[in-house]
Amino acid sequence: MHHGYDPTRHQERTGAPPYPYPGSIQPREPDDLYSSPPPWDIGHPQSAFLALAKAGALHGRVLDVGCGTGEHALMAASLGLKATGVDLASVALGKAEDKARKRGLTARFLRHDARKLYELGETFDTILDCGLFHIFGDVDRAEFVEALRSVLPSGGRYFMLGFSDQHPGDWGPHRLRREEITSAFARGWEIDSLEPATIEVTTESDGIRAWLLAVTRMNEPPDWAAANRERAQC
Repeated sequence: MHHGYDPTRHQERTGAPPYPYPGSIQPREPDDLYSSPPPWDIGHPQSAFLALAKAGALHGRVLDVGCGTGEHALMAASLGLKATGVDLASVALGKAEDKARKRGLTARFLRHDARKLYELGETFDTILDCGLFHIFGDVDRAEFVEALRSVLPSGGRYFMLGFSDQHPGDWGPHRLRREEITSAFARGWEIDSLEPATIEVTTESDGIRAWLLAVTRMNEPPDWAAANRERAQC
């Protein structure tokens, strides 16, 4: 969860503390987030994503961005899907690989910046994101959406579970407003649904109020497609 970014850079741009619970110490490196079990590492998939899996919403090649210790990539793998997880925290990726071995599942885990998915040189049919989108400031958020665009073909779907502005208090990452989400996906995407949901954490019994977004990648006009190909080659 939320490891495709520089936390200091995020704090400077948004003024929001990047580490999402009170009394925590700001990490200097992605691996610092896993020096002790973080609250989002709950040992099983988020219920919101598990419901998507049970409903048959996941298909084809699945990418879990900001995968952390890999629960959602492994969930996809358990369905017989080809699953990949990317994160910048090597410690978390190591734990994800250990889980895969112990559970007898096949999944690939890569240390990679989620804002540069085009560097993978691959495409995916389904992308899952629990807790990554909400850490980005405006500039990084736009870069991340373009990265998603670069690896999702027309008809591919992106599912995001992110911190909501409806959650009380003022700690944690940026609280997403509905308008911010819809604005980010206004061009080249069809918003299938945007609904209140919950992110389960170990520190709050009722979880964290969240938004659950489902969007589908649309066909691009030729000028958009050309611009994206040029971006991917830079």
